[in-house]
Amino acid sequence: MNIQFKKGVLDMCVLAMLREKDSYGYDIADSLSKKIMLADGTVYPILRKLAADGMVSTYLMESQNGPPRKYYHLTESGKNTLEEYIKDWEEFNKVVTGIIGGQDIE
Repeated sequence: MNIQFKKGVLDMCVLAMLREKDSYGYDIADSLSKKIMLADGTVYPILRKLAADGMVSTYLMESQNGPPRKYYHLTESGKNTLEEYIKDWEEFNKVVTGIIGGQDIE
């Protein structure tokens, strides 16, 4: 997958993963990297940006395997933004699919 495509959708993917359940950075990165080729450390700047923008909140939870982990939780603002991203993505995908399929899209 082209790197430019990935840059445009990773925020949406992270928000969508957090819609399902709260999670910590490594788990999010590991899950995404199984589906999309990512460079190490790609997810953490995204999580910091989403937190700074109020899309996610964070909290610490004790871990049985070491120090407490920082968990990320999708906020109402994040939920609303995700809905907008999905709507925009679906429309964009429809147009691109029509174009590459040779359909006349107006």
